[in-house]
Amino acid sequence: MEDDWQDGEELVCPYCGEQVEPVVEEDSAGDSYVEDCPVCCRPWTVIVARGESGVRIQLLRVDD
Repeated sequence: MEDDWQDGEELVCPYCGEQVEPVVEEDSAGDSYVEDCPVCCRPWTVIVARGESGVRIQLLRVDD
């Protein structure tokens, strides 16, 4: 699952493959939450991690 981390500029929906911009709060380090894709309306689990290299985000299918 390490390969699923994406840069904030190039996030893609794990269902439809469209480029998306999930809402990530400034203080959401280490958080995970569910958000719907604005294109296909399917839900993702958004995982946010902050470190020395900046913010890393994973978008995972809810059904995985």
